[in-house]
Amino acid sequence: MLVELRLVDFALFEEAEIVLGPGLNAITGETGAGKSLIVGALQLLLGQRARPEVVRTGAKRARVEGRFVLEVEGWGRCVAQWLHENLSEAIEEGLEDDAHELELILTRTITRDGRSRAHVNHRPVSGKVLRELTSQLVEIHGQHEHQRLFDPSEQLLLLDTFAGLEEQLSGYQERRARWAKVLSELDGLEAAEIRRAERLDMVRFQLSELEQAGLDDLNPKALAGERDLLRNAGELALSLDSIVGDLFDDEGSALEVVQRSEKILEDWNKRVPGLGESVSSVREASAYLEAALGDLRGIRDGAEANPTRLDEIEERLASLERLARKHSVSVEELPAKLGTLQAERDLLEQDGHDGAQLEEQAGKMAKVVAQAATRLTKERAKAHKRLSKSVEKSLADLGLERARFEVCLVPHAKSGDPIDLKRFGSKGAEAVEFMLAANPGEGTEPLRRVASGGEAARILLALRGALAVRQSTPTLVFDEVDAGVGGRLGPQVAAHLGALGEHHQVIAVTHLPSIAAAATRHLRVAKDVSDGRTRTKTGSLSGDERVAEVADMIAGGAEQETARAEARRLLGID
Repeated sequence: MLVELRLVDFALFEEAEIVLGPGLNAITGETGAGKSLIVGALQLLLGQRARPEVVRTGAKRARVEGRFVLEVEGWGRCVAQWLHENLSEAIEEGLEDDAHELELILTRTITRDGRSRAHVNHRPVSGKVLRELTSQLVEIHGQHEHQRLFDPSEQLLLLDTFAGLEEQLSGYQERRARWAKVLSELDGLEAAEIRRAERLDMVRFQLSELEQAGLDDLNPKALAGERDLLRNAGELALSLDSIVGDLFDDEGSALEVVQRSEKILEDWNKRVPGLGESVSSVREASAYLEAALGDLRGIRDGAEANPTRLDEIEERLASLERLARKHSVSVEELPAKLGTLQAERDLLEQDGHDGAQLEEQAGKMAKVVAQAATRLTKERAKAHKRLSKSVEKSLADLGLERARFEVCLVPHAKSGDPIDLKRFGSKGAEAVEFMLAANPGEGTEPLRRVASGGEAARILLALRGALAVRQSTPTLVFDEVDAGVGGRLGPQVAAHLGALGEHHQVIAVTHLPSIAAAATRHLRVAKDVSDGRTRTKTGSLSGDERVAEVADMIAGGAEQETARAEARRLLGID
């Protein structure tokens, strides 16, 4: 339980030490005195987001420190196990080998600029670790906490807690998670198969285009040369005719002059030494001219206008260029692209996935999940009537003796619907709906539609009473949960809080004198103004001080003898 809460420069608290005990602890005081500041400090200690506004004016930082003591053989067992697994260095100072109690000191510091630090047994921890730990220590029910009862997921949690189904639900969720993973893999396999088939269709289409283009003997340079020749055939033929005439055919042509010069030089070479090299050069020139004659005549003879052939070549080159642009390659690279696509096609045709094994596995796991869900449903069906009766009994004690409270199980799907993740949700095959008929003759309706604030608050108390033995949180905090509950029902509410105090430490911020009188420990919060500064102080009440406080809560005047007499009656003082 929380045995001590220390506040330093927190809001209106300059410094305060709040000592708490087992059973029911009541916190009272005038409206605005700062009772809810204590709850706010606890929320901060539990990991709530820090706000710089909580730092007292003139101070650099605010500090909240809580000391918890848990019996190792009771609440402390699970907390100690969590600490061993997640924060072993902190438990070294909180638990001796032969200790019967686990002591934890939790600290939260907030600076003026909004920065926050958290410690567990003087070891720094993250906000996430602090929240995980404190969720096992304290549960806070604020003034509007009863509204959580309207949430179906909260209602299901309450039913499962009452039935003690935590381990069974965890097992179901593990099986469902494995099934969901296989289904996800199967979906991924089907999606991959669709993508493979789509890609294979595309590759086959591209291949058909390239194969029809006839790329086996592709020589784009030769085609381009032939096209250029055909484009200039007439003009080229005239030019070549003139050249052939000047070089070879006309009288006094270049070839004739070279050949005559060669003959003369050969004659002189026989008579005058030293002309042999010149003779060889002229002879080579004659040979080159004769070779050029054959080439030029061949080109001239081929340079005939052929519009049909030219159109074929133009269309062929244009088609190749379109294909090249489509595949983002050059015309020369089209044959290589064809080979790449052929290899990809062969790979895609061999790469088909068979999901039969996964489907079989998913089918088997679906049956396992269905069996686990059925077991959960049966246990919930057994427990929901017991919970309804327990809550109805408590509601009768709280002034709703004619109310009918029902816990209904609502299946996610009909029996004939497909077996899928929607049918078997994350918490089983059904949802839970709390139903209420507050008055006789009325049909039950969902709680969220018909319950008033006071009724919901009493239902919350009734549920907490039903769950008291199974609840896993040692300290329960109620911040004016009695709001909306008239003073006539105060003793009944006090009795229920007292009954909760037999299993938990209960801290109740209250305005009802009957609850304050029923507490095993009574704390009063009050404001004090001195030296122009407002300070909130708290202290434990006993004897005449407590009588005066309860009397003040009854009649607004602790000096009235009738109020004091009623206070003594509530407190059991003769």
